[in-house]
Amino acid sequence: MKVISLLAIGLSIALYPIALSAQPQPSQRTIVNNAIAFRQLRGERKLNLQWIGWDNWSDFGNARVVDRRGTLFIKGKQSKGDDFLTIDGQILRVDAKEFTFRGRIVTKVKDNNNGQACEREGDMVFKITNNRRYWRLQQMQSPCGTETDYIDIFM
Repeated sequence: MKVISLLAIGLSIALYPIALSAQPQPSQRTIVNNAIAFRQLRGERKLNLQWIGWDNWSDFGNARVVDRRGTLFIKGKQSKGDDFLTIDGQILRVDAKEFTFRGRIVTKVKDNNNGQACEREGDMVFKITNNRRYWRLQQMQSPCGTETDYIDIFM
């Protein structure tokens, strides 16, 4: 009986590093390559998917970018009727005209994807082009259909 107990203890100790490595890693700090863009990105932002609100500012949603100990996080929602856009995740890198986001974006538009929700998950890039006042998701092609989704985060 004692042999089994000692064997079990030894096995537990031997497997302990494996259990530790399987734990989720803490969020890494956001890499900031441009301090001005970093300041512009933080705070309350307007959020828009063109299928929900195009030129009507009152139809736009809201996103909040917060700095938690050097790591930027974004969370936001736009909705109109049953249609919606949500964004939730971490900002990995901020450059002068773009940022890299890791997280989840979900869209639901009655006329797209048979009215079902469509999810994007992983690393994505938002970029300012020309002199625009917003960052636009660069992976515009819907993963759930043939539509092009313009997902914008405004300064």
